[in-house]
Amino acid sequence: MQKAKEAFLHTSDLAKAVGIHPNTVRLYVEWGLLPPVEKSPGGYRLFTKQHLECLRLARMIYTEPYPGRHLRSTGKAVLTAAVKDDWGGALEKAFHHLSAVKSELTGAETALMLLEHWVEGLPTEPFENPLSIAEVSSLLNVSRDVIRNWERNGLLIIPRNSYNRYRIFGTTEIGRMRVIRMLSQAGYSHMAILRMFIELEGGKKEDLSRVLDTPRPDEDVFMASDRWLSTLHEHELRAGQIIQFIKDHLETV
Repeated sequence: MQKAKEAFLHTSDLAKAVGIHPNTVRLYVEWGLLPPVEKSPGGYRLFTKQHLECLRLARMIYTEPYPGRHLRSTGKAVLTAAVKDDWGGALEKAFHHLSAVKSELTGAETALMLLEHWVEGLPTEPFENPLSIAEVSSLLNVSRDVIRNWERNGLLIIPRNSYNRYRIFGTTEIGRMRVIRMLSQAGYSHMAILRMFIELEGGKKEDLSRVLDTPRPDEDVFMASDRWLSTLHEHELRAGQIIQFIKDHLETV
């Protein structure tokens, strides 16, 4: 028996299926997030089920909150394979994406461990004499501009030499900078770190992970990195959903 010809879908059909504006579907085509689209003699785009499945996958990957360049890149690799109709490759990339999310989450949680160690007042620095900005830059492997930026953003208050006004870094400043560096590298924003320090300096040493992850009411606009732990947990859940979506698709082809 001859297989029935696949019915074509229109832009409005795809838009309605995922709850977006038709112009968004057109943008996805222009950006290469959907496979190339044939057109009817009258100039209408003729979409197929493959386009709809890629659109559904794209909506799972390209969603808020923005997870940062690395996770956006691993997510894009999943969609790129699907657009090429390589769903086996898409599944492989999806597991890699999940691994990347878990790695980011581990880094974020490890940084919290260092924070807790520092808050307990346990010694971390063996230096007896203060260091210069050049020495601290070399020790922590961060540029002087980064150190100055931390100071400008209120993360550090660095004492000055009374004679030449040069910055001098004692054990307190160096320990604090280690915390700032590790939290920053783990993905937490400067705003989240500053929020944590404000609470800490106010005498609140409990549940600092929640403080890092909870924007204050006066933070009108905030990024994913201002609530980084929640963002990563959300993307971990979504990565699992992406894997299941691809598995379900493979069972139907």
